[in-house]
This record gives sequence, C-alpha cells and structure tokens, in this order.
Amino acid sequence: MNDTPGWASPGSAPSDGQDDQGVPRPASPADANGSAPQWSTDQPPAGQWQPPTAPVTPAPARADSGWGGPRPQGQWGQQQGPWGPPPAAKPGVIPLRPLTLGDILDGSVATLRRYWQTVLTVSVTIAVLMQVAEILAQRYLVPAPPEINRDASPAEALSQSVDALRSSVIAMGPAYLIMVAATLVSAALLTVVISRAVLGRPVTLGTAWQEARPRLLQLLGLTLLVPVMAAGIMFVGLLPGLLLGGSSGAGLAFLGGTCAFVAVVWLTIRFSLASPALMLERQGVVKALKRSAKLVQGSWWRIFGINILTQLLIFLFSMLIAFPFAFLAMGVAGDGLSDILDGTVPETSWSYLVIMGIGGVITSAITYPISAGVTVLLYIDQRIRREALDLELARAAGLPGYGG
Repeated sequence: MNDTPGWASPGSAPSDGQDDQGVPRPASPADANGSAPQWSTDQPPAGQWQPPTAPVTPAPARADSGWGGPRPQGQWGQQQGPWGPPPAAKPGVIPLRPLTLGDILDGSVATLRRYWQTVLTVSVTIAVLMQVAEILAQRYLVPAPPEINRDASPAEALSQSVDALRSSVIAMGPAYLIMVAATLVSAALLTVVISRAVLGRPVTLGTAWQEARPRLLQLLGLTLLVPVMAAGIMFVGLLPGLLLGGSSGAGLAFLGGTCAFVAVVWLTIRFSLASPALMLERQGVVKALKRSAKLVQGSWWRIFGINILTQLLIFLFSMLIAFPFAFLAMGVAGDGLSDILDGTVPETSWSYLVIMGIGGVITSAITYPISAGVTVLLYIDQRIRREALDLELARAAGLPGYGG
C-alpha cells in the first residue's frame, strides 16, 4: 500500500488489524433481479477511505533527484504514485523542470503576452530607433549603385563592384553602430524581464533598467568580442588561399573558408548562452564565455537545433509581414504594381522607405522578445538540467515545500 497522502489507489487493502466487515461493496446482480450472482470470485479487497486528520509534514529532501540535485517530497515533490508523478510547479511562464522545445517557445510567447506593456515598450522603442537610423542612412549616406559598363573586362567590373560595396559599408557605419547599441539595450532589458517572468513576478521598465544598467558596458564588450573572434577566424582561414592566388589559391581559399565557417558556427553556439550568464549571474566577459561553454558542453547539437528552428520560424514570420509592406511600398513609390512584375525597383523615395520602415518596426517589435526569450530560457533549461536550478527558482518564487 502506498502511504503517500493523495496518491493511494482505489481498492487498496485495509491496514493490518482492521476488520473489513461493514465496508460497503458493489451490489450483486442477484439483488436487483433475483438471478444468480455474476460477479467474479477474484475480487480485490475492500479499501477504507479516510480523510487525513492532520496536515502532513513534507518529508526531508532526498539525494536521488533524477535531475541533478536533491528534491523535496512535499506538495511539489517528485514522488511516484500509481498514477504517475504530479505536474511540475509553474509559478511563471515555464514549468520548473527540464524544458522541451514547446516549453521554450511557449514561454517566450507567454512573456510577450503577459508582460506586453513592458516588453513592447522596449521592443517598439528599439525597433523605431533602428528603422529611423536605417532610413536616414539609405536616404542620405548610401551611394547610388554604380553603372557597370557592359564592355568592361571582368576584372574592371569586379573592381567597380568592390568599390561600391566598400562605400556602402562605410556609409552604413553610423546606422550599424546605432543598431548595435539598440540591440544591446534590448537584450539587457528583455533578459531581466524574462527572468522575472519565470518567477511570475511583475516588472516595470524602470526596474528592468535599474538592474540592467550596471552590466551594459560588459555586455557591450561581449557583443563586440564574439563577432571580432568570428572575423579573425574567417580571415585566418581565407588568408593562405588569398596569398597563393590563381586557381590553386581559389581552391585553398574555399577549403579554408569552409573550415573557418564551421569553426565560427561551433563557437557561436558554444558562446550563445554567455549573454544571459553575464546578466543574471553578474559574471565578467571572460567568465561569461567560460560559463556558456560549460553549460553548452554535451548539448551542442540540441542547442544548435533549437536556435536554427527558432531563427527559421522568425524568418518565416518576418516574411509574412514584410511581403505585404514591400508590395504596398513598391506600388506607392513606383508607377504601380506593374513595376513589380517588370522587376523594376523604385528609387529610395520617402514613401517607399517609410512604408518599409513601418513593416520593419512591426516585425522587430514581435521577433526581438521571442529571440531573446529563447536564449534566456535555453540558459535556464541548461542550468535546470545540470544544476537543479528549478529548486532555487521554486524557493525564490515562494512555493510551499521548498523552504525559504
């Protein structure tokens, strides 16, 4: 017999020394129509159901947790009964247990839905700043595409294209810096909001800013360090082929670039949890990178798959919103929708840029919180799996049976 309160099975045997006389049993068919009894002779013993007369004190924590740490056996414990384990505690947007892909995506969307005032204030403000900077850069800084002479040699055409690309990159520099700063602030604020959402606690924009502000400079260093590392790896991979030149150099550059790209992808996933580690654990830049590498170790493919699937879903969602605005912008700025069918791209007029900017604001305001939520919840999931963080979160949320 299972003595666990609330998990006893129907029809359990009476305790030792108890008489089962007088315990009601199912009526026999003979009682209703007088025919011979049809009940099987193999009947389970009768059970005695009595409500508890006193509150049950949770048992002390046991070492066999199943998830990497001791767990209480109280109201939210992991005791196994005849009907399976009880559901995990869910004080906020995620259940306090190892998360599935559905839990991570649902938690990101639930954060956006439950804390929409704070989240949309952050994401819309950041998206507007980025779109305004991009519109101004495209209108006043980006040079017009050069006209390549059809009679020019391939080398001259390539040189003209490289010069145009270089001038465009230089012209977009201010907009890129604004984008980096906006993304940095957005990631910091949304990380704080999501960490509160896991505990089910309210958070205002002012509170999120007070907690995120002391970490902004370190987060900026982390944000710049990872791309610099990736660029350095790509440069080292392409350099031997570029120095060799010719067809052999081209083949060597392709091989080196492919190997460098694989290394960049591997490092990107390995350090993908450094940002929430820096924000939530108050780590430095180097320690946050090491912390991320430790959490990702052994789960690289899982985190890689979740990130790829998330980016694919965000891309599809962005296309669904961007296409209508693109058609509308080209129809308004050009000579009608016939330009679209002819493949003619209208000039970067104000109407075209403003309509495309509105579409970009709507897309970014929704996708930023989802992307940040997936990263933070992946970090929390890895800590739950490796360090039993769910126990600390349950205590922080004030759930019964976990202590103060």
